[in-house]
Amino acid sequence: MNYWLVKSEPSTWSWDQQVAKGAKGEAWTGVRNFTARQHLVAMKKGDRAFFYHSNEGKEIVGIAEIIKEAYPDPTDKTGKFVCVDIKADKPLKTPVTMAAIKADKKFADMALVKYSRLSVQPVTADEWKMICKMGGL
Repeated sequence: MNYWLVKSEPSTWSWDQQVAKGAKGEAWTGVRNFTARQHLVAMKKGDRAFFYHSNEGKEIVGIAEIIKEAYPDPTDKTGKFVCVDIKADKPLKTPVTMAAIKADKKFADMALVKYSRLSVQPVTADEWKMICKMGGL
């Protein structure tokens, strides 16, 4: 299994909206960065992703599961970009803030710290375990 982090501004698409979609999940559309696209293509069914509220909150609030692998993004008129379907798995008991992550030297090489604007990014197994622990899981 691989681990990921997906970002969304809560005013655009929030964790609560993701949870409300239930088991059928929702297409993760609108990604328009080629590096993020490569990460979407690499996602496999069953992989897990942290759900990060960007701009407002700046915190990891939940864990989502990839339920459908990459396919053409229906919101992309150019045909260059893809999306995956994700469903909410569980919330973190305590959201993990960007400030808390940046304050811990163990996360210095984490994509979230190094490439903070990237909307879809990989997370290492060690980072995953540490953040889950910080989040009360």
